[in-house]
Amino acid sequence: MKTKKWCFVYVGVITAITYIPILVTVVYSFNESKISSVWEGFSLKWYAELFQDRDLREALINSLILAVLSCFFAVIIGTSGALGMYKKKSRLNDAVGYISMLPIMIPEIILGMVFLSVFSLMGLPFGMVTLVIAHTTFCVPYVYSMVKARLVGMDKSLEEAALDLGASGVRVFFDVTLPLIAPAIWSGVMLAFAMSFDDVVISIFVTGPRVNTLPVKIYTKLKTGVTPEINALATLMLAITILLLIGAHLIGKKKNK
Repeated sequence: MKTKKWCFVYVGVITAITYIPILVTVVYSFNESKISSVWEGFSLKWYAELFQDRDLREALINSLILAVLSCFFAVIIGTSGALGMYKKKSRLNDAVGYISMLPIMIPEIILGMVFLSVFSLMGLPFGMVTLVIAHTTFCVPYVYSMVKARLVGMDKSLEEAALDLGASGVRVFFDVTLPLIAPAIWSGVMLAFAMSFDDVVISIFVTGPRVNTLPVKIYTKLKTGVTPEINALATLMLAITILLLIGAHLIGKKKNK
C-alpha cells in the first residue's frame, strides 16, 4: 500500500510541475483578453493574428528549412556511421559510440560557445550555414543511436542469403538492409526534427542578424512580456512536437514487430 501511495504522490508532483503550466499556456492561448492573467472568454483571434505576422512566418519558414536540412545531413552521417560500426568490428567501437553521443550529453550553452568560437576562427558568416552545421551536429546522435539499435537486432542471415544468391553489395544494401533499417531512420529523423525545431540556446550563439528561427523569435518577444499571441505560438509548437514524437513512437513500435 505504501508503494502505491508513493506512486500517486510521484504522479501528482510530476503533473503539477510539468503538465499544469503547459495546460495553462494552451488554455490562455484562446483567451479573448490581451492580458494573459485575465480570462474574458474564448477566442481564436490570437491565432489569426499569429498567421498574419510576417516576421513570425519568416521565422517559421527558416526553422522548417533548418530542421529539414539538419535532418537530411544527420541521416547521411548517422546512418553511414552506424553501418560502418556494424560492418567493421573493432576494439574502438565502444569508444567511437560514446564519442558519437557526446553532442547530446554536453550542455547546450557550452556547445553553443564552442561553435561560436570555431565559426569565428574559421571566418564563417553567421546565418543559415552555421545553423545547419550546429544543428546537424546534435541531430546526428539521434539517427545514429536508432539505426545502430536496429542493426544490432537485425538478422545477418538475410544479407548473407542475398550475397549467396549473387547480389552485389550495393544491391544488398538497397534491397535488404535499407528497407529493414528504414523505420529506425524515420524514427531518428522525427526525434532530430523535433530537437532542431525547438532549439534556442545553440541557435542564439550561431545565428546571424538576417536569419531568425522561430524559437529565437519567441525568446526575443518574451522580453516584452507573455502575450496570448506567444501562448498561441507555443501551443502550435507544442502540437507539432507532440505529433512528431507520436510518429517516432509509432514507427518505433512498427520497427520492433
